[in-house]
Amino acid sequence: MTAIMPMTIHIALLRAINVGGRNLVGMSGLRDLMAALRFAGVRTLLQSGNLVFQGDRRAGAELERLLEVETEKRLGVAVVYFVRTATEWETIIARNPFPAEAERDPGHLLVLFLKKAPEAEEVRALEAAIRGPEIVRAEGKQLYIVYPAGIGRSKLTNTLIERKLGSRSTGRNWNTILKLAELAQQ
Repeated sequence: MTAIMPMTIHIALLRAINVGGRNLVGMSGLRDLMAALRFAGVRTLLQSGNLVFQGDRRAGAELERLLEVETEKRLGVAVVYFVRTATEWETIIARNPFPAEAERDPGHLLVLFLKKAPEAEEVRALEAAIRGPEIVRAEGKQLYIVYPAGIGRSKLTNTLIERKLGSRSTGRNWNTILKLAELAQQ
């Protein structure tokens, strides 16, 4: 008798797709890719590369690499994936160090997903590099950032953050974080 592997709900974020006419990936193409890889219950949110799906208990980095390789091979686009389980996602929400900002101005609260957890000295270097009103807090492989004056004109850019933390990243605002949590519960 074969044991049935329990299915884990995953949330995957793709970095830098459908931005400025580059790395164009249709959400239907992503859903088809995931189905071809035998993932179930595939759903997308927005056009910026947000996926919710069910799969085996494959580890995060292993799953990210599989998706990166298969997306390039089958869709012809080299992208970086950041995958968290639905349980990890719940923890990300629960550990938000800026609950007042999340309530008051969720569009200016960003969660940056990292490939690796930053060291304390890397976070201190990032904090020292901030030249505006932004506030950051690291928690595991996430960086929470409040952009009180807005993200678009901030000097605290993804490039600066990645350089200081030594890790690739992609961000989602708090509204999107909550919508993905809701999608994962359906």
